[in-house]
Amino acid sequence: MSDDRLQIAKERLQLYREAEKTILSGAQSYSIAGRTLTRADLGKIQDMIRQLEAEVRSLETRGTTRRPVYRVCPLDN
Repeated sequence: MSDDRLQIAKERLQLYREAEKTILSGAQSYSIAGRTLTRADLGKIQDMIRQLEAEVRSLETRGTTRRPVYRVCPLDN
């Protein structure tokens, strides 16, 4: 299940990186008959890239980090 989520997150990250590249190359907006249309918001794309990068890191490291184990011994007073 997490392998599927990891693969989907990586694919989405790649798409968002391509969208960012397209926006940065100048194809973000265009005009037709005096109306200007904007395809995407660069800031939102970059925010989503950061989010997806964090998600991919989290999914890749899941199960590889060790949590500390504590032993508790109750004492009678």
